[in-house]
Amino acid sequence: MKRVTVHDVAAEAKVSLATVDRVLNARPGVKAATIERVHAAVEKIGFTRDQHAANLAKRREYRICFLLPSGDSAFMQELRAEVESSVSVERQQRTFIKVRDILPFNGVSLVDALDAISAEEFTGVVFIATDAPQVKQAIKRLADRGVIPITLISDIPSSARAHFVGIDNTAAGRTAGSLLGRFVYPAGGKVAVIVGSMLLRDHVDRRLGFEQVIRTEFPGITLVPSMESNDDNTVAEKIVDELLVEHPDLLGIYNIGAAKQGLLASLKRHKRDGQVRVVAHDLTDDSKEALRGGAFDAIIHQDPPHQVRSAIRLVRAYADGRSFLESQERIRIDIFLRDNMPD
Repeated sequence: MKRVTVHDVAAEAKVSLATVDRVLNARPGVKAATIERVHAAVEKIGFTRDQHAANLAKRREYRICFLLPSGDSAFMQELRAEVESSVSVERQQRTFIKVRDILPFNGVSLVDALDAISAEEFTGVVFIATDAPQVKQAIKRLADRGVIPITLISDIPSSARAHFVGIDNTAAGRTAGSLLGRFVYPAGGKVAVIVGSMLLRDHVDRRLGFEQVIRTEFPGITLVPSMESNDDNTVAEKIVDELLVEHPDLLGIYNIGAAKQGLLASLKRHKRDGQVRVVAHDLTDDSKEALRGGAFDAIIHQDPPHQVRSAIRLVRAYADGRSFLESQERIRIDIFLRDNMPD
């Protein structure tokens, strides 16, 4: 089948190639009726632009800022490493990437960072959203300035963000509920939930999905009120210490956030590692070790390389007004047990 070119568009619209070029690149100096005629020709003959070639021709550049929380979270460090490793590769696509630090779980820090970004500086911004009114307002201001907002990992869906890159966190929580429910069934008993922060929509959605499954499908399990660790291992260790003392019959823990070392330290000190069944998130080095040793039973994972690549592709697509494959940008939920854990 013959490839449709700009020559075919020009012939169909009965205009010059120069006019087609001006219309496709939104340059001034073309009458409204002519613009309409060119767009009608594009639609009629099914012309699709080679966006890469077009960008080379007009020297289009994309400048993307990743706002990433500082701290010692192993998952966030892995995510940061993926962003930094993409810098040289994406430069070949005339995409230039910068990383700026923000404070974790800090809406003010995120708002300040978003407000500091201009359209002259960046095409798009990728960030982990804190679900707060002031953040929603900052996203709207960002979009109004012509910068493309992409939320990553944790969403704020009622905002002016262009797209969310991340797993379905409610489904992830439901998956955790199904796994942990089966691990402790039929004994029943108590199960605890440790949340990183209730300011993050992904943590809220995971807890919601988990509790839905436990309450509807495993009525013999009692849910202990959830507690927040702020992804601090010292806080997480103290929480687990208290749980094991107050609930000696505790059978399972769903760890939603990133503070896994504190959880492991407490279980080991109380000699309950391998007895209390644990489902956690993100296949980092510490969680791999816990899976191998039997302290963790399952890990629910999201793929940082896929998330970074997807966020970059989406900024370019929105900047160019192009469509994209939803299936390609959908982040899958992976489940790892000791038996299928990669090296």
